[in-house]
Amino acid sequence: MMRAVLADITMLPVDAVVNAANDQLLAGGGVCGAIFRAAGSHALAAACKPLAPCPTGDARITPGFNLPARFIIHAVGPVWQGGGKDEAELLASAYRAAMRELHVVGGRSIAFPAISTGIYGFPKHQAAAIAVASVRESLRAQGPAEVTFACFDDDNLALIERELAA
Repeated sequence: MMRAVLADITMLPVDAVVNAANDQLLAGGGVCGAIFRAAGSHALAAACKPLAPCPTGDARITPGFNLPARFIIHAVGPVWQGGGKDEAELLASAYRAAMRELHVVGGRSIAFPAISTGIYGFPKHQAAAIAVASVRESLRAQGPAEVTFACFDDDNLALIERELAA
């Protein structure tokens, strides 16, 4: 099952939330900063340190600490460079890697932000299509899971809902 909601990802009671992470797994801005603050910055930073660096298109997992989620999956999406540097495949790979991490820990529910669409500049309409297609592919390969796309604004929600309906 896949759904899109307008929500604060740090408040969702799921097995795992996905952090739109940087390759050093450090606290950043946007959703990454919000997840670090809500989880407990010091504990999360200490858990991330031995897991870094994480290559673009891959993911690492830590406990959820103070979040309602049991786990945080740190997925590293690409920085948009115009589309000619394998950005689409790297973004798809980040979503698939997050789904693999959920499967490895036996999780049944996951919440995704719009990976790479903030300061990394990935075009939101392309990112929405890649996100939904990649998660669908993972669900076919790994079996059912409850997937929530936690949208930060109405525009993002509309883009994801359009992709889910397609």
